[in-house]
Amino acid sequence: MEPDLFTAAAEDRQAKEPGASPLPVRMRPRTLDEVVGQQHLLGPGSPLRRLVGEGAGGPAGPASVILWGPPGTGKTTLAYVVSHATNRRFVELSAITAGVKEVRAVIDSARRESGAYGRETLLFLDEIHRFSKAQQDSLLPAVENRWVTLIAATTENPYFSIISPLLSRSLLLTLEALTDEDIRGLLHRALTDPRGLDGAVTLPEDAEAHLLRIAGGDARRALTALEAGAGSALARGEEQITLPVLEAAVDRAAVKYDRAGDQHYDVASALIKSIRGSDVDAALHYLARMIEAGEDPRFIARRLMISASEDIGLADPQALQTAVAAAQAVAMIGFPEARITLSQATIALALAPKSNAAYLAIDAALSDVRKGLAGPVPAHLRDSHYKGATKLGHGEGYAYPHDLPGAIAAQQYAPDEVHGKRYYEPTRYGAEARYADVLDRVRERLTGE
Repeated sequence: MEPDLFTAAAEDRQAKEPGASPLPVRMRPRTLDEVVGQQHLLGPGSPLRRLVGEGAGGPAGPASVILWGPPGTGKTTLAYVVSHATNRRFVELSAITAGVKEVRAVIDSARRESGAYGRETLLFLDEIHRFSKAQQDSLLPAVENRWVTLIAATTENPYFSIISPLLSRSLLLTLEALTDEDIRGLLHRALTDPRGLDGAVTLPEDAEAHLLRIAGGDARRALTALEAGAGSALARGEEQITLPVLEAAVDRAAVKYDRAGDQHYDVASALIKSIRGSDVDAALHYLARMIEAGEDPRFIARRLMISASEDIGLADPQALQTAVAAAQAVAMIGFPEARITLSQATIALALAPKSNAAYLAIDAALSDVRKGLAGPVPAHLRDSHYKGATKLGHGEGYAYPHDLPGAIAAQQYAPDEVHGKRYYEPTRYGAEARYADVLDRVRERLTGE
């Protein structure tokens, strides 16, 4: 970023007074080796290593990159590491406040620097998805001709939010959500590092576990909450960030929920049983507990899909479609927005008419098969397309339903061992009532009655 007197003064004050800047800012890595997580992007010869000048020699220069990932995964951090580690001129813009005028000014300045001093320019553009198509178009000549090397950051899917010409001129680097272990390491470093809390407070295991749940893979959120807890503890004259102190500081109670233990299964069971019982409010309560405790949204979505078939079935044929659509949306958007999609699906399933007929039907059929009631397929139903099948009598006497009124042929379909068995017994609830009426007529036609 371009230094000025005010920036230099602010940086000097932050160096002398650590508390003058937030903990996430103070704990920003100074080198790529200090970066937590994203190791798949930091190997030798990676685009980011080349941007900081490692192995940048030869005829191939560093490429422009687009950093895509959830909030708090290190996009801005990586840009700042590059800014401090490179000998190139570094300029930072935010798509929230900058427009075409500012972009063109940077490009013109970069061309002058390159022509007059042979100095390359790195342009960090945060929130690039907020740029319109025309604004993104203004970057194309500079990126294509390498007047600037672009580092762009986005939390939105770049295939929808960034124009394809810019994507084709850049490398797309996908950042992954930080794991609990990544966040834990970051917290430990912040507690002891002189740039951080410098050992002023300690963090017990229960408070640390609560911080990890609050963070949800977001390093910035974890450090912000840690700083709030530390400030509250020190104000009380305490040297430990206890769980009650942390809860009060961040105004967020610790949810008793172990994702690997009984609570995980108990709360998930209560969610499904509340949906089965049509208690929408109880279902939303258990959903909220799972979300607040950091449960994987895909796990919740899978349970909803099962419920849609097991407890609702054909009483509301749209229920499964709703649950599947919710699962697909959750996989694409993730938290925090996924909470809305999960809520919508949970409400729809809880208020839907209920039927477990499909669940009972397949279990009854499986039970008979497991008992050995699986005789030979009737000859008229066997495959008759291959050579010699006719000599074996395969397909002989088969009545083609589409040639008959109502497209129903009165013939035997099941093996002799289970002929006449009735597995599916529809309820009279919701849309399944219509299936019950249809089934009565179909069974009469199949038996020739």
